[in-house]
Amino acid sequence: MADQAYEPRLKTEYRQRIRKALKEKFGYTNEMQIPKLDKIVLNIGIGEAVADSKKVGAAMADLAKIAGQKPVPTKARLSIASFKLREGMTIGAKVTLRQDRMYEFLDRLITIALPRVKDFRGVKPTSFDGRGNYALGLKEHIVFPEINYDEIDQIWGMDIVVATTAKSDDEARELLREFQFPFTTAQAA
Repeated sequence: MADQAYEPRLKTEYRQRIRKALKEKFGYTNEMQIPKLDKIVLNIGIGEAVADSKKVGAAMADLAKIAGQKPVPTKARLSIASFKLREGMTIGAKVTLRQDRMYEFLDRLITIALPRVKDFRGVKPTSFDGRGNYALGLKEHIVFPEINYDEIDQIWGMDIVVATTAKSDDEARELLREFQFPFTTAQAA
């Protein structure tokens, strides 16, 4: 594995350029202090699964195409009678990407999927959780090129969480900025 000929473009970029830039900007004394990407979690919630369990299979197939790896079904923890929801029902799907697949997905997200979003002006630079993790939501999962628009029966929203090893939001924001993450510059109210 060490003599692997192929390495994702963003992983190479991180090793060669981004680490040095972050070390200079924040003045790290130890290489292990430099923040890096830890994982990316993709999640699709399927509220209609209560009425039609076939929709879960379709959503999981779409998520598998987008992520390149098999998703795990998410189940309801509580029963909610007004939503006709029982404990243990499958109501979504999620995938955790790490290593090369994570860098591949981030590359496709930044260069292909986000620019295809209708009226896209950038993502909010304030959607950090205080511990260096960034979350964003997409209204349509069809912005990914792996999804054939003619073959889908329904459009689902999707949550994407980028987890980093950064200790603060500022460090994580700078890390993602170095990856060319399309943050908006003006603070729109």
